[in-house]
Amino acid sequence: MNTTMKNILKSSLLLLCGMGLFIACSDDNDSNPTLQQPSTFPLNEPAYAAQIVDLQNSDEMRLTWSQPEYGFPAEVSYDIQASLSGNFTISTDEANADESGSLIPDYAVVASGCNGGAGTIDPSVLDRNLVQIGQWTQDNIPATQSVFIRAIATTAGAEPIISNVITVNVAPYYVALKDAAPELWYLVGECVGDGSWNNSAGGIGSAIFPLMTLAGESYDKVTGQGVISYTGYFPGGKGFKLIKTPGDWNEQWGAGDAGYVKNDGGSGNITVPSDGYYTVMLDTKNDVLTIEPFVGASGRVFSSMGMPGGYNGWDVNANLMNAYDTYDGCENHAWSATFEPGEDGEMKFAADGGWDFNWGNDAFPWGEGKQNGANIPYVAGSYTVFLNDMTGQYMYIEN
Repeated sequence: MNTTMKNILKSSLLLLCGMGLFIACSDDNDSNPTLQQPSTFPLNEPAYAAQIVDLQNSDEMRLTWSQPEYGFPAEVSYDIQASLSGNFTISTDEANADESGSLIPDYAVVASGCNGGAGTIDPSVLDRNLVQIGQWTQDNIPATQSVFIRAIATTAGAEPIISNVITVNVAPYYVALKDAAPELWYLVGECVGDGSWNNSAGGIGSAIFPLMTLAGESYDKVTGQGVISYTGYFPGGKGFKLIKTPGDWNEQWGAGDAGYVKNDGGSGNITVPSDGYYTVMLDTKNDVLTIEPFVGASGRVFSSMGMPGGYNGWDVNANLMNAYDTYDGCENHAWSATFEPGEDGEMKFAADGGWDFNWGNDAFPWGEGKQNGANIPYVAGSYTVFLNDMTGQYMYIEN
């Protein structure tokens, strides 16, 4: 081979090697993209922006947006914020947490944890926040009001990204700013209650049972979101789910390929690996569900549970509660009853027709009863009452 041919061959080999390195680098960049930090992203103006949204008679306010340009498809969570002035400096959450009461909010987070390219605002949540921000009274509620709305995008490894601001006109209504009741979710399945999977309102206390509040936890004053739980006996391999609204499967927690999933109609039933006591804990603010074996003694299984109080002469055998877990092989620690006192008073829970095992606390309408604790002060009304004798958790839900 002459010198010229050798040089041509060497040049060709070098060119091929260079192309291989270029392709390898290109492949590497494709599989390990660089995270970009965009400055904003587009929040679309909805069709109803040209109208006046009646907050009292509207079901939802849907918003759409395009994902920020991170340089690759990223898992993004979105919050939606609303303001009366267009300023976003002090939130209602910050003002509510300020014990001095000196902070005046100018915006509120009205929807959180949205995924994908869309989210919805609950008009009642928006209205409550506007009443607080505007410091409106029943006599000075405006007929119409312009509201400034934006979205915030967050993803791992990047700073939060703020969208453009859109304006929506609403017709607000006055609502007294008392704290919202805790957001509830209910257990239903073949191993809870009577095992019938009856998720209707008629199944409350027999087929579905609420997760209840926890002592020491705080609950959002506007949304009622926070950590709720249920502790009880679960047989291994028997399925159950969580639903938010009795009679409605649209909002549910089930089992998916990667763990527990929310609002997936195709999700499977949740099961525990073996018979035993477990604590089901749900953080409704951050959408986190955990199910862990209960650590501690389950305690005695009672045959009856009374509700003695001033309304029935403190009779431990009057107005007995219904046992919740009644499926074969269960060990029941959950109870429910209808309670309709005609006037305010006090009461307790007492097991097996005596006072040896009784629960009380000075908190109403929910709390954690203690053995030989204080009388529970109730308010006249109509309630469905729930009790867990393992944990002492109780709740009075207005009918």
